[in-house]
Amino acid sequence: MRTCFVSRRYWPAVSGMSVYAENLLRELVALGQEVTLVSQYRDDEAGTRVYGGGPPPPERVPAGVEVVALPSRGETVVPADWEGDIAEIVRTVVGLHAERPFDVLHAQYGYPPGLAVLAAAHETALPAVVSIQGGDGHWVGTCCSTHAQAMRTVVDASSAVLIGSASFRDEVVGNLGSDPARFTIVPGATDTRRFTPAERPPGALGEPPVLLFHGRVDRRKGVLDLLEALPEGVRLVVSGIGPDLDEARARADGRTTFLGYVPPDEAPEVYRSADVFVSPTYSEGFSNTLLEAMASGLPVVSTDSVGVVDCIRHGENGLLHTPGDIAGLRTQLDRLLADGDLRARLAATALEEVRRRYSWPVLARAVDAVHRQVAGTTPDAGWTMPDGVDLSCRFRSAAHLL
Repeated sequence: MRTCFVSRRYWPAVSGMSVYAENLLRELVALGQEVTLVSQYRDDEAGTRVYGGGPPPPERVPAGVEVVALPSRGETVVPADWEGDIAEIVRTVVGLHAERPFDVLHAQYGYPPGLAVLAAAHETALPAVVSIQGGDGHWVGTCCSTHAQAMRTVVDASSAVLIGSASFRDEVVGNLGSDPARFTIVPGATDTRRFTPAERPPGALGEPPVLLFHGRVDRRKGVLDLLEALPEGVRLVVSGIGPDLDEARARADGRTTFLGYVPPDEAPEVYRSADVFVSPTYSEGFSNTLLEAMASGLPVVSTDSVGVVDCIRHGENGLLHTPGDIAGLRTQLDRLLADGDLRARLAATALEEVRRRYSWPVLARAVDAVHRQVAGTTPDAGWTMPDGVDLSCRFRSAAHLL
């Protein structure tokens, strides 16, 4: 089977979706698929500062995967020209198919790659699989009429639609009015061979205790809330870059260390150097960083939010508070720091679960099964591209927030 996998994020872009794509593609190759990755990337100063820029580095591309890199030119202008990016993706995929035919097209993100893959499927008569990811499902479609039409089209007309959790599916259904039966739930995964606990008793604290925030430094991930809720007598390590890095630095005091960009090979050691993982996120599709923290043996504090509640249960394998509730976050941090038995129990339960349920071979087999199910089927041709461009969209002037 030959698969064309189109993504809006791949290394060196600092994103959980880069981790996801790299590991998924490696496992699909191990299952016997031939994969071509068509990767969008940023090479402008603004995009590079927020995400990390440039085409996929060879050392981050799994063996057996062919790469075609496309700069996201539409995100470098104001108003953003995603329509131009979509047209370029379609031309690229159709051209690659003409040279050596694919069996399945798969887009990571519903927009813009999902709409582009749907259009390419129409031209090539191939099935289109689309994975709805993170903010792509939280915000895209609620921002303007153009993206509402685009997302409804992607969900309604794709051969298969994958999504990371039931709570995220329900949010997307509520936003778009789509049929919940259109979605196949394929949860996230992590590499439990790389992310492992430190050699110390579960739940042990250093002196002082070290709290870790690892991921995109974005107020929607709750990093600014964490800085405000930080208990006395602890250190906070913020690992990553993002649109609110400067604001986070401005609000931090001497208890906080900013690591900036952390190469993926160094991430496991960053987790092992911490005592508690904190993710005060406002919403997720399915959080890779939570799974990495669980695999690293860390007790977790996160939020009672979409994409989190599917893997973290309050008081069983982590502690949760309401998104944006800074006092509630402080309460849960104080509770965890004060109770060694609780830390040990939460960490042990989470570690056992992530090893049993959230490994990459399990996820990849589920995706491979969808590919084989739709291969050879005829794509839906009864849809149209969005009418015009709604320039009122808040993302047209801030494409990096999409």
